[in-house]
Amino acid sequence: MRKGFSLITAIIFLFVVATLATLALSLSTQSAKQTTDDYLKIEAELLAKSGTEFALLALSGHDFNTSGCLNSIDIKYPSTVNYTHDINMSIMYIGNGLPISCNDILNNTISTPDSNRTVIIDTTVTTNPTISTEQIRIHRRTIQKP
Repeated sequence: MRKGFSLITAIIFLFVVATLATLALSLSTQSAKQTTDDYLKIEAELLAKSGTEFALLALSGHDFNTSGCLNSIDIKYPSTVNYTHDINMSIMYIGNGLPISCNDILNNTISTPDSNRTVIIDTTVTTNPTISTEQIRIHRRTIQKP
């Protein structure tokens, strides 16, 4: 009777240990994926801020009189074949007397000259679908006077 009880106890003990090991393995793989996703999300947020600043820099160096308006900027980061993030910036203008090629809203409704050529920059950062199983997308909208 004692040997049978010991055998049942040993089987139950092995079952409990196997269940705990499976749970530990499952949690360790989840935490690795979560760490990767957190890293990609934080990087996308930083790239959204940098993309907005880059659009402002590009607007300040752009000649509206000769080449019209700058309506969008698309960047792959890093600029290699295996990019991790796709950064898209669309630019909409507010103001009077803008060139025809501008994506303008509120045209001819600005009453102060200081508000002329104000821009709304929509920056969207999307991760490459081959990098992660769940695609990360960050959107940032900014109104600026370049």
